[in-house]
Amino acid sequence: MDSLKYRVVMMGSNLNQKGGIASVEKLILNYSLPEFEIRHITTHDEGSTFYRVRVFIKALTALILLLSKKDVDLLHVHFSERGSVLRKTIVIFVASWFKNPILMHAHGAEFHSFFSALPKWIQQLIRSAFRRCKGLIALSKTDRELYIRTLELPRDRVFVLPNPVELPSQVPERVNRSSVNLVFLGRVGQRKGAFDLIEAFANLPDLQQQKAKLILAGDGDLERGYRLVEKFNLAEKVVLLGWISSEQRKALMSEADIFILPSYHEALPMAILEAMAWGLPIIATPVGGIAELVVCGENGLLVRPGNIEQLSNAMKLAIEDESLRLALGKTARTMAARFDIKNYWHSLAQFYCLVATSRLQQAYVSK
Repeated sequence: MDSLKYRVVMMGSNLNQKGGIASVEKLILNYSLPEFEIRHITTHDEGSTFYRVRVFIKALTALILLLSKKDVDLLHVHFSERGSVLRKTIVIFVASWFKNPILMHAHGAEFHSFFSALPKWIQQLIRSAFRRCKGLIALSKTDRELYIRTLELPRDRVFVLPNPVELPSQVPERVNRSSVNLVFLGRVGQRKGAFDLIEAFANLPDLQQQKAKLILAGDGDLERGYRLVEKFNLAEKVVLLGWISSEQRKALMSEADIFILPSYHEALPMAILEAMAWGLPIIATPVGGIAELVVCGENGLLVRPGNIEQLSNAMKLAIEDESLRLALGKTARTMAARFDIKNYWHSLAQFYCLVATSRLQQAYVSK
């Protein structure tokens, strides 16, 4: 590695994997500041149990080789829940043996319920590991408090840094469209409220249904989704696309008029940030960090998780009132600017400096 650059090793999901963690990793790598040289090590990939174990062992081997060469100034480790936490606990113990500073980066919506169900001795093992880290990034103020309490971490070591987003240079005007497209992006399942959404759409009056189309994009329990569409006789009005590529995702956002994510549990959904960047009004639930993103009446509408009637009423209002949609969407795009990846990177660099080796701190701060 170039000795003039600050050497960061980032550990996380395969960059081609589906989901928010890989999206964040790619944005960080693609927009890296010139002062930093980031090497990515894949700790997890989809596949058989044997294959996943092999990927992790390969990652640990690569990490140990780098650390033994003293070729790392900082370790940046992404984690979510379940197996991810257990793998990263091992990573922390290995890296701390080499006395390398570690910055953890929390993702996922179910860490705390997962953690509370673990045996006490495993909880203590994980707490012991995470206390060896110099810092932890949480995606929202709500999550920050939960990690401080759950892992018993010092408050000054837990930072808030919402996910980044790429701002499109231009967005459609979305005026006088013949049909109103309501879009859901995410895993089709109960946690993200996909089935509630289909039912709420079915409950719309005929007039609003005739004006609208509901499009759900994402993998998951598509069969249950198809059954609901058939049950409510919505085949001409509701489309389940399955997983879509990044280019298809951009095209869908361009065609959308309203973005909906009625989740029961979330951290800070990348999909909402993307929708805001595309100038879309948001209909969502105030769970996790969403309440810190969506202000009811300013850039979206908030409903209670699982409340089909509220969700249906919010959809009806947004379908009927074009001026409201446009106003909410305009504010959403303005608010999304503070999450732009270029602004994000400067905040991330500051956190790197807070937890990094003295070499990185002195060199970066002196600039």
